[in-house]
Amino acid sequence: MSERIFDTLAVECRRLFLRDHVVPVQIGAHDFEKGVSQRLVFNVELFVPYASTTPKADKLAEVVDYDFVREIIAARIAQGHVELQETLCDDLAAQLLAHPQVRAVRLSTQKPDVYPDCAGVGVEVFRMKGANA
Repeated sequence: MSERIFDTLAVECRRLFLRDHVVPVQIGAHDFEKGVSQRLVFNVELFVPYASTTPKADKLAEVVDYDFVREIIAARIAQGHVELQETLCDDLAAQLLAHPQVRAVRLSTQKPDVYPDCAGVGVEVFRMKGANA
């Protein structure tokens, strides 16, 4: 990823984030993972242009509401079992990026309970409008 892209986002955008959002999810490709929930940790960053989301009247309607991130995650999880974290991350990133005020999304998921000798295993994606196919 080009440092120039992040420099541009840092100058032009506000970064909203949801950190360490822990949710039980039916996820996994292995037989022992089917039909049971596992803890999944979500970390989401949204890059939102200052120009379209700088509040003038201190009203929620002027900014991107954090609730929509949790709602998107909950709705996707409610659809049922997902085999791969890659699939879940890609689906969520696409839905979050569809918000008209979001320019870019960084999203990761992590299974914290898979291996006893590490904090977790996971996947991270970065998507930007007009930059990712």
